[in-house]
Amino acid sequence: MTDKPGGEKRTGLLNGFAAYGMWGLVPLFWPLLKPAGAAEILAHRMVWSLAFVIVALLAVRRWAWAGELLRQPRKLALIVVAAAVITVNWGVYIWAVNSGHVVEASLGYFINPLVTIAMGVLILKERLRPVQWAAVATGAASVLVLAVGYGQPPWISLCLAFSFATYGLVKKKVDLGGVESLAAETAVQFLPALGYLLWLGAHGEATFASEGAGHAALLASTGVVTALPLVCFGAAAIRVPLSTLGLLQYLAPVFQFVLGVVYFHESMPPARWAGFALVWLALSMLTWDGLRTARRSARLRAEAAARAEAHGSAGAALAGTAGTAGSTGAGAADAPRSSTDPVEA
Repeated sequence: MTDKPGGEKRTGLLNGFAAYGMWGLVPLFWPLLKPAGAAEILAHRMVWSLAFVIVALLAVRRWAWAGELLRQPRKLALIVVAAAVITVNWGVYIWAVNSGHVVEASLGYFINPLVTIAMGVLILKERLRPVQWAAVATGAASVLVLAVGYGQPPWISLCLAFSFATYGLVKKKVDLGGVESLAAETAVQFLPALGYLLWLGAHGEATFASEGAGHAALLASTGVVTALPLVCFGAAAIRVPLSTLGLLQYLAPVFQFVLGVVYFHESMPPARWAGFALVWLALSMLTWDGLRTARRSARLRAEAAARAEAHGSAGAALAGTAGTAGSTGAGAADAPRSSTDPVEA
């Protein structure tokens, strides 16, 4: 029995590393698609992602969710919102990477957990622990430091962080699996994206057919690049604890940051280092608080289970004693009632 959970956890960890690793290394992919512009790449990503997930869903024969979704107008509306928000996120990210802003894009995903927490307070009226408040305040300070360093707010980072946090909030309301959600969202995106690609082709501005078979294959592979990490993430999410996934999520922006500095040679003046240091401090506080809370919750659950087991054992012992007394002729009405005895109706 212990081998299977251990094997499942290892499989989950490998899928988690694969998912966040692919998301972290994706800045290496988008420049390969030049001379296509960000808008054309985005449109191809929408079209080919739908094709990929349809094939995946046909393979696993998982279609029942589609009929249920079509009968729920509120969920359909939320899917449209999710599709619109992730379109902004994808488009800004592709443009940022291909315009030499990989480091700033990575910052967006570093501060995304802080934005998510802030939105939870403002929109969902969630209550924060003191350490979480301190982390959010530190994150806000980092944005101010970076704004001074840039001479303006880090708009790319903020746009990516807020769009992805909004996307996460909407997906929480929709409550669909990762592949199913992507299928629904790209179905919404498909016609506008296809129409834009046809318009580009009619005006002689499309690169899909004019830059050779290799370029066309790369554009088509945007569907795989989009969906494959999501499939791996879904496999990880059902096998490892959320606390582990919470730690793994930092792999992607770490990889992106390293690529921006080491591979793309983007500048890191002192103000930018200071801003990133504050963000990392805030994330360290969040991680420490999350792990501490998870350990405390696990301990409380274990103590509650132990008490329930002890309570059950005591009840069984009392029941056995009562049965013995009855068999020896002792009157049940004469015996004092224990607080652990079941109350008769």
